[in-house]
Amino acid sequence: MTHRTRPPSRICPACDGFASAAITLGGRDHRGHLRTITAHCPACHGTARTTRAREAARA
Repeated sequence: MTHRTRPPSRICPACDGFASAAITLGGRDHRGHLRTITAHCPACHGTARTTRAREAARA
Protein backbone atom coordinates (compact mmCIF):
# COMPACT_ATOMS: atom_id res chain seq x y z
CA MET A 1 0.00 0.00 0.00
CA THR A 2 1.50 3.31 -1.02
CA HIS A 3 1.35 6.46 1.05
CA ARG A 4 0.08 9.66 -0.42
CA THR A 5 2.59 12.43 -0.42
CA ARG A 6 1.84 16.10 -0.09
CA PRO A 7 3.04 18.41 -2.85
CA PRO A 8 6.20 20.33 -2.00
CA SER A 9 5.59 23.62 -0.25
CA ARG A 10 6.21 26.77 -2.23
CA ILE A 11 9.04 28.90 -0.86
CA CYS A 12 8.64 32.66 -1.17
CA PRO A 13 10.83 33.93 -4.05
CA ALA A 14 11.35 37.30 -2.36
CA CYS A 15 13.01 35.98 0.82
CA ASP A 16 14.02 32.41 -0.21
CA GLY A 17 12.45 30.99 2.96
CA PHE A 18 14.15 33.36 5.42
CA ALA A 19 11.02 35.36 6.20
CA SER A 20 12.00 36.99 9.49
CA ALA A 21 15.19 38.61 10.67
CA ALA A 22 16.22 40.04 14.03
CA ILE A 23 17.91 43.41 13.61
CA THR A 24 19.89 45.00 16.40
CA LEU A 25 19.23 48.65 17.13
CA GLY A 26 22.71 49.24 18.48
CA GLY A 27 23.23 49.41 22.19
CA ARG A 28 21.79 47.58 25.15
CA ASP A 29 18.91 48.12 27.53
CA HIS A 30 19.28 48.69 31.28
CA ARG A 31 19.46 44.91 31.89
CA GLY A 32 22.28 44.41 29.40
CA HIS A 33 20.21 42.77 26.64
CA LEU A 34 20.65 43.75 23.01
CA ARG A 35 17.77 45.83 21.71
CA THR A 36 16.34 44.13 18.61
CA ILE A 37 13.36 44.38 16.31
CA THR A 38 11.93 41.68 14.07
CA ALA A 39 11.54 42.46 10.37
CA HIS A 40 9.22 40.32 8.25
CA CYS A 41 9.28 39.79 4.49
CA PRO A 42 6.69 42.13 2.92
CA ALA A 43 5.79 39.62 0.20
CA CYS A 44 4.85 36.63 2.41
CA HIS A 45 4.30 38.48 5.72
CA GLY A 46 6.74 36.28 7.62
CA THR A 47 5.40 32.86 6.61
CA ALA A 48 8.21 31.99 4.12
CA ARG A 49 5.61 30.39 1.86
CA THR A 50 3.56 31.59 -1.06
CA THR A 51 -0.10 30.82 -1.45
CA ARG A 52 -1.53 29.25 -4.56
CA ALA A 53 -3.89 32.20 -5.04
CA ARG A 54 -0.94 34.59 -5.09
CA GLU A 55 0.90 32.38 -7.60
CA ALA A 56 -2.16 32.18 -9.84
CA ALA A 57 -2.46 35.97 -9.83
CA ARG A 58 1.14 36.29 -11.03
CA ALA A 59 0.69 33.90 -13.99
